[in-house]
Amino acid sequence: MNIELFREYCLAKKGVTEEFPFDETTLVFKVMGKMFALTGLERLPFSVNLKCDPDRAIELREYHSEITPGYHMSKTHWNTVNFSGTLATDMLLELIDHSYDLVVNSLTKKLKQELKNL
Repeated sequence: MNIELFREYCLAKKGVTEEFPFDETTLVFKVMGKMFALTGLERLPFSVNLKCDPDRAIELREYHSEITPGYHMSKTHWNTVNFSGTLATDMLLELIDHSYDLVVNSLTKKLKQELKNL
């Protein structure tokens, strides 16, 4: 999966915005103002930081060399996923979905309702 497809997939999700809050090369995707994915536009190979359930994060890292602890992020809650590796597209999409869902599930009642009404 390349960066264009990744971007399109993220932006197609409900309530998602893209921003550059850190610098002009770090693209961040947020749902209702909360970050669920980010990537360095100049970083090679193409990789993405995605939120992950802590237990699942450890398991994924053990079984997939393309998944490592989150680069410059909380190693407990974030993974860095190499999108240029051998992981199947279905797996990459599922990891994006998992990250998005974790953030949505942690939103306040008010934000969840706003998201539902979009």
